Amino acid sequence: VQLQASGGGLVQAGDSLRLSCAASERAFSNYAAGWFRQAPGKEREFVSAITWGGLGTYYADSVKGRFTISRDNAKNTVYLQMNSLKPEDTAVYYCAGRSFHGGTLRSIQDYDYWGQGTQVTVSS
Repeated sequence: VQLQASGGGLVQAGDSLRLSCAASERAFSNYAAGWFRQAPGKEREFVSAITWGGLGTYYADSVKGRFTISRDNAKNTVYLQMNSLKPEDTAVYYCAGRSFHGGTLRSIQDYDYWGQGTQVTVSS
């Protein structure tokens, strides 16, 4: 399965962006999915995750209440709606998919497929 992340850009603080993660295969609809981000000089960190059916969603404390993860399995796509963006949200955002069960969905090791990343830059 190949994942293609898109939707990043340069915005001002308080603006919104919606990231998309499109999968190449329908099997992705059976995978849990997540978003991670990596700022310059920092480790990749968990942002949000969603179960395969979309009933379970999880967020990092830093984005809770501002970001919303969702998925459209008919389109093999996962979304991350980001509202009230802050300069500290600036990072490369990566989408990920997990084909196996178990784990927490909050760790890099919990995923076996990764997209190429999309840059999000928030100016103050």
